[in-house]
Amino acid sequence: MAGEGPLAEFRRQWRAELIALAGVSESGEQRGLPKRKRRVAVEEAKAPHGYFEREGGGGGLREEKRRAEPRRDAVPRRNASSSLVEQLISDLNEINDIPFFDIELPYELALQIFQYLGRIELGRCAQVSKTWKVLAEDEVLWYRVCQQEGYLLDAVISDYSCWKKMLKDSLIKENNLRTNWKNRIGAVSQLQYELGKVLCDVHSFDGVVIAGYTSGDVRLWDTRNCNYIAPILEPTRDTAELGCLPHVSFVKINKSLAVAAYENGTIDVWSLLIGREPVHHYQHNQRIQALALDSYAAGVASASGFQVRVECPDDKGYWQSSAQFEVQRLVNFLQVVPDTGRNPVTVAAAEEVVYVLKAEESNTVLHSVYGHPVTCLDVSANQAIFGVKSFGWLMNEGNKIQVYSLQTSQCLMTLGNSTGDFSCINVKDSPPNMLVTGNKDRRVRVYDLRSNSNPVSSLYAHQLGVSSVYMDDWKVVSGGEEGLVCVWDQRMGTKLWEMHARHPVRHIWFNAHSLITANIPDEKNPRGASIMDDDLTAHRRHRGIIYAYEFAVDQSATENVLPICRSTYDEMTGYNYNIGLVVPYDTV
Repeated sequence: MAGEGPLAEFRRQWRAELIALAGVSESGEQRGLPKRKRRVAVEEAKAPHGYFEREGGGGGLREEKRRAEPRRDAVPRRNASSSLVEQLISDLNEINDIPFFDIELPYELALQIFQYLGRIELGRCAQVSKTWKVLAEDEVLWYRVCQQEGYLLDAVISDYSCWKKMLKDSLIKENNLRTNWKNRIGAVSQLQYELGKVLCDVHSFDGVVIAGYTSGDVRLWDTRNCNYIAPILEPTRDTAELGCLPHVSFVKINKSLAVAAYENGTIDVWSLLIGREPVHHYQHNQRIQALALDSYAAGVASASGFQVRVECPDDKGYWQSSAQFEVQRLVNFLQVVPDTGRNPVTVAAAEEVVYVLKAEESNTVLHSVYGHPVTCLDVSANQAIFGVKSFGWLMNEGNKIQVYSLQTSQCLMTLGNSTGDFSCINVKDSPPNMLVTGNKDRRVRVYDLRSNSNPVSSLYAHQLGVSSVYMDDWKVVSGGEEGLVCVWDQRMGTKLWEMHARHPVRHIWFNAHSLITANIPDEKNPRGASIMDDDLTAHRRHRGIIYAYEFAVDQSATENVLPICRSTYDEMTGYNYNIGLVVPYDTV
């Protein structure tokens, strides 16, 4: 047939070349040539003959590609026929294949292999050859590296043209922020609300701060904006018509909700996406003892007396009471387990008993030891961690931290052996497998949940007990009862800097570039001051203060320290109570 002529000619030439190569190899062995000469003869025999020497049909392209590829004839082969077959396959491959040492892979398959490499490994691979450089600098790979290292998580791959440069800029920015943190370079502001009177409670989420006051007002600040402007949340109309609002007991905030609990048992829920008026309101018969809010979902839990109540919206967005629980003792601490869906799971600590409360299920007792009350509580997605006080029935028995699994309700480990009570604990906001605690013995301890009960680091600087702690992968920020805020280098175990205010530190939150601290007074009705006094500035030193630090702002060392006086000097007469002070001096 017409199509069999070139194919038959190709087969005859191929057989002739194979026979010739085999004859050369046999003749070299029979003549007893030296090893080096035999290798030279074989290499000369492997040179392309006949069909492979012809110029037509893309031979120049194959020759150019053959020069760019690693020399295959430098690797000894078992026989000549296998070398020719591999050479034929190489000529028939597509031109966009990637050489991987002795094999060739399609570009997409090579990209799948490179996606398991980090930024350091990709940089090393880019130095191997030009082909590997093109592959190692693919935008898909560097986009994945940015996402894995936590940079530009909200961006898509089409937002930037060079993801390698974006990763480099992000790393430089992170190093600058770490330097500013260590040297306390930045700006600091005071978040004050003059009409609120005494500060009662503070909470924050992702830079948005909520504060409740004895005047009954609930105020928001958005520290992500340069002017911190945020609305004042209005109470329900029934409460507003009473005239004098009750004190605010607790406030909580997450990504979409803000919650406030009042002294009279009222709870208001606001949506941060809708407006100032509450979207939900419910009432307890007694004073509220604890309030909890899901970190990311819409779920609110409150404890009053011996009752724990859980509120959440249904599928249509209408709020309803999803569950009510009765416990045997007064609840001291309350937490909502994150990521539990439509039916929030609540962990409550009532004196020495710890309950796990699930809707449509009976109360599960997680821990109960008579005479060993719980002093602090925090939960993660699968663990409940709390401090237990011991009364010293045994001489070597100290206060400990219990770690329980929420799935099996079993104790996983026991940490610490301290003479003081554990006053605060933070596992929800800590790095994975890490735990930071504060104790009344004035120490901050960091534990690794993968190791034994000994702390990774123990930090000591507070004059009184530790009241609040927060940590990330390299630093720890702690607050004490005396009003001292300390910033620590967790890995080195050294204190970087400190800041002092009058009242105990009850709230700490920070991210890569900002820090929020709140000094909340224990005494809501200062002695010698009337709650109906018209001169609201007369009680400035009793009110408490919220500090907002911004370390992304580069300032000189003299500008980043708070001035001793922050008065506007607008008034004709000045007193020691209307001058803002960095340290708690009573007289000027």
